[in-house]
Amino acid sequence: MSVPKVIVVSAVNIVEGGTLTILNQCLACLDSTQAMYREFRIIALVHRKGMFHFKNIELVEYPIAKKKWLYRVYYEYIGFYFLSKRLKPWLWLSLHDISPNVRARFRAVYCHNSTPFYHMKRADVKYSYKIFLFSLFYKYLYRINIKRNDYVIVQQQWLRDAFQKMFSLDSQRIIVACPHEVPSKGIVRTSRDSYRETTTLFFFPSLSRPFKNFEIVCKATELLCAKGFTDFQVVLTIDGTENLYSKEIVNAYRHNRNISFCGRLPYNEVFDLYEKTSCLIFPSKLETWGLPVSEFIQYDKPMILADLPYAHETAAGANHVAFFDPNNERQLCNLMEDIIQNKKEKFIQVSPIQFNTPYADSWSDLFNILLRKK
Repeated sequence: MSVPKVIVVSAVNIVEGGTLTILNQCLACLDSTQAMYREFRIIALVHRKGMFHFKNIELVEYPIAKKKWLYRVYYEYIGFYFLSKRLKPWLWLSLHDISPNVRARFRAVYCHNSTPFYHMKRADVKYSYKIFLFSLFYKYLYRINIKRNDYVIVQQQWLRDAFQKMFSLDSQRIIVACPHEVPSKGIVRTSRDSYRETTTLFFFPSLSRPFKNFEIVCKATELLCAKGFTDFQVVLTIDGTENLYSKEIVNAYRHNRNISFCGRLPYNEVFDLYEKTSCLIFPSKLETWGLPVSEFIQYDKPMILADLPYAHETAAGANHVAFFDPNNERQLCNLMEDIIQNKKEKFIQVSPIQFNTPYADSWSDLFNILLRKK
């Protein structure tokens, strides 16, 4: 009996947010595709085994990889090299930005982090010195070994153009893989029901990061209240316990009864709130995709999005979308007022985008490209 070829999915640094969703989708595809798990031995290098439940994937955990950058660097450039020599993988897919020093028939890196293209304000440094350092040095981390990959994977066309320019890469080695595989709205509903059905409900689900721009939503809400509007509610998924950034925002705006700081929600509760939401707000200044936008499109409800390249691509094909300057709370306030008053003239259909090749519309398509099956 022949020894099966090996696929290694490296994701030791992924524990939350959109990157964890991407990891779960990746492993779910490999675990459920008979042609994959029968032809390949699939090994996933993860932070903790207990986070995942797959029948056809071997999980190997590295719990200390995320504790210090020194550990992460050791694994990426030394530890994984010796692991790859032992496993002799057919494909090594690194799902978290860094191109490791490994041996494999095919090598690919999935680049989530767009901080090299983010100009962080000095005032934001106090909230997260790591993000500040990443914004300065991530392009140098990306550069290490990046040309040794057979493919570099990004989520949007604007990122392909940016990577091609910054790292002088062949565009045919940069795959645009849009994360369209989002759960349907048939999610099990929860018992939580603290939001009035008659209220116009605005929702912004995200982690607490300075670039997520929660403060612009709070400022716009204050302006709406000053205009005399009261029958609306804004739900934000921070509660002040996450970090200094959220603490300052909650302390500054906790007096406003129209803002609900609900904290981080389980995935099913996010979808429960999507059902009740009148309009999604997504003001983030930095995204490689913006997963809540994709998740919310299926509800065919209005969305107010930051007028940035990522948002235009993510919302492609959606109806009822308005874009605003993510630094202009008055502009956001006016659009929220339009929703409250049921005025939709400024909400448009976003034109679909024609992507250049190579392009993957699903994880199956992506693995076919990575394994040179198409």
